[in-house]
Amino acid sequence: MTTLWLLSIALSVSAPPENPLATLRAEHPRLMLLDEQLPALRTAVRNDPIARGWHQRLRGERDKLLTAEPTEFRIVGPRLLSASRSVLGRVSTLALLYRLDGDVEAGQRAVAEMVAAAGWPHWNPSHFLDTAELNNAFGIGWDWLQPLLEGEQRQEILRGWYRHGILPALDGYRGERPAWWTRVTHNWNQVCNGGNAVAALALADLFPAEAAEIVGQAVEHLPRALGSYAPDGGWDEGPGYWLYATSYTVYVLSALQTALGTDFGLSDLPGMAETGDFRLHFSGPSRETFNYADAGSGVGAAPCLFWLGRRYNKPLYFWQEHQLSNGDPFDLAWYSGDEVAPERGGVPLDALFTGIDVGFFRGSWADPNTTWIGFKGGDNQANHSHLDLGTFVLDAKGQRFISELGGDDYNMPGYFGGQRWTYYRLRTEGQNTLLIDEENQPPTAKAQITSFDSQPARAAATVDLSAAYPMTQGVTRTFELLDRRDVLVVDEVTTDAPLQLEWAAHTAATVTVAGRLATLTRGGQSIYATVVGPASAIFEAMPVELAAPQRPANGITKLRVRYPAEAGTTRIGVFFSPNAAAVPPPAP
Repeated sequence: MTTLWLLSIALSVSAPPENPLATLRAEHPRLMLLDEQLPALRTAVRNDPIARGWHQRLRGERDKLLTAEPTEFRIVGPRLLSASRSVLGRVSTLALLYRLDGDVEAGQRAVAEMVAAAGWPHWNPSHFLDTAELNNAFGIGWDWLQPLLEGEQRQEILRGWYRHGILPALDGYRGERPAWWTRVTHNWNQVCNGGNAVAALALADLFPAEAAEIVGQAVEHLPRALGSYAPDGGWDEGPGYWLYATSYTVYVLSALQTALGTDFGLSDLPGMAETGDFRLHFSGPSRETFNYADAGSGVGAAPCLFWLGRRYNKPLYFWQEHQLSNGDPFDLAWYSGDEVAPERGGVPLDALFTGIDVGFFRGSWADPNTTWIGFKGGDNQANHSHLDLGTFVLDAKGQRFISELGGDDYNMPGYFGGQRWTYYRLRTEGQNTLLIDEENQPPTAKAQITSFDSQPARAAATVDLSAAYPMTQGVTRTFELLDRRDVLVVDEVTTDAPLQLEWAAHTAATVTVAGRLATLTRGGQSIYATVVGPASAIFEAMPVELAAPQRPANGITKLRVRYPAEAGTTRIGVFFSPNAAAVPPPAP
């Protein structure tokens, strides 16, 4: 990322005035959900079956929380994060029900949660995500629960919050060089700056000088990370961290707009209006994501889609959240029933996100059994990345047939340090790509999607993987979706010396191999893979067995083709079809 590019992003954002709180809404609540929005939300809960179901689910959570002990202070590895997130989820749920239903008992339980967390010995500022998430939780709780914050409880919350949350935030911004998380271009920036700003806006009437400093600093630093959405909304940390980063982006943008009437131009930055499209495309019909990098494959709630859909007038985002969420407190707080399905909204079947070199093909938006494929080039230096250039996942018949294994236990030795590339899930051998001479791709390698063609009956894209395999004279991988049903993956490797090539893909399906044909069966459905070249190449299948402390890969099979390539150009092609009668194409 060049200095000139960063400057161009910064210039597109309105600098906060000397007093960024000049337009502060005086009264509470002023964050994210205003009182004037509650009547429409209550109407939705009465009349909209989705909103009503989500409200009932939150009421069920409320009933459990009334008899549960407050979240305990517990550090796991270097992180307090699970405890921070527990407080955020509990306070958001209970405070929303207090406001929406007039449920004083729920509100008092939220206050008790805050009192307990305020009394913790610290909020683990050495891993500042933990502190920032608690700042966000306390900002929401303080703003939404004002009528219940009285007496000694009010003072206990303020004392603990100021000591554990506000002072560490100020320390991060002060001095000759601000804390590293203020300046990075990935999720830490949005979570830390966003959580701090939400807290500051909540306390601005009590601590105006500190709040103005924090809000001004957050608005100054956020464009560094928000610039990573440019130009078309993709996120190189993978779908899990897209959700984390975008959730905190939306928390802070929403809070700025409701509290101040402005977000200082942050929501107008390039890529912001399109980033919900990335979520739309990276979610497969199996209800799993293209979970590259340190991401899990599950598709859960993304309430930020409701805010993004309103901000950019994209009701198809509401459609997706209606389909995929079981209801988060902010799904309800930001709810809209005004959905538009992708096929009616003219959403293309295929998408390329050029900023991160990730692409998607699908056969249909309406058919849950359609074929869908996600694939990537990208940058092995991206935060949370694996050595996975060229990897892909594949859905058909409502099942995930070719899977990414995602991340492993962050607390393993050297996971974010010198041992990172020793762990199977992160190494090239643990991806659905080529392994050449059993060597990892270089951690500095990048791969560009050099062509992308989307036609009614066929889609095709080519990734230049040459930098990922420096022992060759060049490598390309081409993905094709044929007749909107079948997938062909073709690798072309040029070398001036003999090399051992391994084509690999991981699956949770049961695999039966017969030479050049493999049958993958999962959930009572099957697809068929065929090696279409070289003529002598055949499939092998083997269970993935990982040594501790790595998490086991139970039920995962590695389907591979091993081929000793001579000098010259070798082409390996693998054809997938959900149709047993499909005839593989000729050898490439």
